[in-house]
Amino acid sequence: MRDTFLIALYAAIGAGAAGLLGVAALRLLRNRSVALSLAVVAAVAVAAMLAGTMLVSWAMLLSDHDLWVVTMVCSIAAIVSLAVALVLGRSVVRGSRALAEATRALGDEGRFTPPSAAPTAELAQLVRELDATSAKLAASREREQALEESRRELVAWISHDLRTPLAGLQAMTEALEDGVVDDPSVYHARIRTEVERLSEMVGDLFELSRIQAGVLALNTARMSVYDLVGDAIAGADALAREHGVRIIGDGVEPVPIEVDGREMSRVLANLLVNAIHRTPTDGTVAVSAREEGGSVVVSVTDGCGGIPSEDLPRVFDTGWRGTDARTPPAGAGLGLAIVRGIVEAHSGRAAVHNVPGGCRFEVRLPTAA
Repeated sequence: MRDTFLIALYAAIGAGAAGLLGVAALRLLRNRSVALSLAVVAAVAVAAMLAGTMLVSWAMLLSDHDLWVVTMVCSIAAIVSLAVALVLGRSVVRGSRALAEATRALGDEGRFTPPSAAPTAELAQLVRELDATSAKLAASREREQALEESRRELVAWISHDLRTPLAGLQAMTEALEDGVVDDPSVYHARIRTEVERLSEMVGDLFELSRIQAGVLALNTARMSVYDLVGDAIAGADALAREHGVRIIGDGVEPVPIEVDGREMSRVLANLLVNAIHRTPTDGTVAVSAREEGGSVVVSVTDGCGGIPSEDLPRVFDTGWRGTDARTPPAGAGLGLAIVRGIVEAHSGRAAVHNVPGGCRFEVRLPTAA
C-alpha cells in the first residue's frame, strides 16, 4: 500500500510541475493565435504524462537498461502523441480562421455567410449566434431603408400639398389687397378653409412625429367599445350626409377596453373619414365591433372597390395614398400611418383586407382585464 501511495505521489508531482509550466506558458501566450495555444496545451498534456512516468521510474531505482527502455518508449510515445494532437488540432484552427473571415465579412459587407462546418460545439454555437445577429441587422437595415424612403416620399408629397394651398392663399390675398374682388366674404371663407387644411396637416405631422419618436403619452381609462364607436359615428355623420354616404353601426358589442379615449377616437375618426371619402354616393360604410379570442376587433368596411394586392402591404406606410383615383382632395397620406402608430401604442394591431365591393380596415385591441 505504501509503495502504491509513493508511486501515485511521484506521478502527481511530475505531472503537476509540467502543468504549472503549461499555465505559465499559456499566460505568456494569451494574446497569440489559437494554433499556438492548442500546441501548448498538447505539449503540456504530453509533458505531464512523460514527467510523471519518468519520475516514478527514477524513484523505483530501475537498472540503467530498464530506465533507458522506459525513457525510449515514453519519448517515442510522447512524440507521436504530440504529432497526432497537433494534426487533430488543425481542424479547430481551420474552423476558427473560417469563422474569423466570415465575421470580417459581416463587418465589411454587412453580410454573414456561415462556414460549412464548425469543428467544435462552442464554435457551432458562435456561428448560430452570429447568423442570428446578421439576420437581425439585415432586417434592421431594411426597416431603416423603408423608413428613409417613406420619409423622402412624405417630404415630396407634403411639399406638393403645401404648395397648392399656399399659392391659392397668396393669390386671394393679393386680389383682396388690389380691391378687384366683388364679394370679399367669398374669399374670406376660402382663406379660412385653406388655413384649416394647413392646420390639419401640421397637426397630423406633429402627431406622427410623436408616434415615431416613441413619446406618445397615453392616458388610458376603462370604457366600452360601444360608446367609443357610437361617438365616432356621431362625429362623422355630418360628413357622411354631405357625401351622400350612409353609416351603419350594426353588430357593435359592449366590450370593455382599456384605452386612451382621445387617441382611439382619432383612430376611428381617421378610418371613418377615409372610408367616407372613398365610398361613392349612395354607398354604405359599415362599422362593427366584436370580441374575438381575448381581443376586441373594430372593423370599418367601405365601398372603395378594393385596393390592388400589391398596395395592401403599404397601406399603413407613412405618406401612402394609393392611386390617383383613390387620393382624397385633402390630406398628405398620414391618417392611416397615425392609425397604426396609435393602435400599436395600445399593444394592438391594424390590418386591411379586400372584401367584395370594397375593403375592410380592422383594429384589434386587447380587452380590459
